[in-house]
Amino acid sequence: MGTTQIIQRAITSLRPYARNARTHSRKQVKQIAASIERFGFTNPVLVSDDGEIIAGHGRVEAARLLRWKTVPTIALSHLSEIERRAYVLADNKLALNAGWDKEILAIELQALVDFEFDVELTGFSLAEVDFVIDEAGEADPESRDAADDAVAIATGAGSGSRGYPVRAQLEWQDRIGRSTD
Repeated sequence: MGTTQIIQRAITSLRPYARNARTHSRKQVKQIAASIERFGFTNPVLVSDDGEIIAGHGRVEAARLLRWKTVPTIALSHLSEIERRAYVLADNKLALNAGWDKEILAIELQALVDFEFDVELTGFSLAEVDFVIDEAGEADPESRDAADDAVAIATGAGSGSRGYPVRAQLEWQDRIGRSTD
């Protein structure tokens, strides 16, 4: 297989795989662009020797949106045409087959909220973040405290529910002087 090299290539020299079954909405391309702006281009585009995109169609579109001229690429020279076709599907599907450890996910999302990090950069909407954190809180009623219940009541979310917006939780914590460290 040889040595893997990351090479900057002009976006204009890359072309999408004509049979790419994966689609990217304008909203998702904007999310990818925001992620690239915040974290950098951390995942090179996988291409054939002649510049056909194997994996990274959304990242290339996001780079175009950001008006980038080049992107990091890795050429998968060792793959046959049929292997490239299979890998286009595998790269997209295999990630979808993974699950989430909901408890750890809730802990990680809550930590980002506590640090006032823009959680939407993770790809999760604020509603999804609330839902994941709420679901974890409902699974462990011992982790709830009086402040949680007070916020739920004050925001009309109903008793026993943590269905209040993340921002409301942070505002409440600020008002009562509870540390989020």
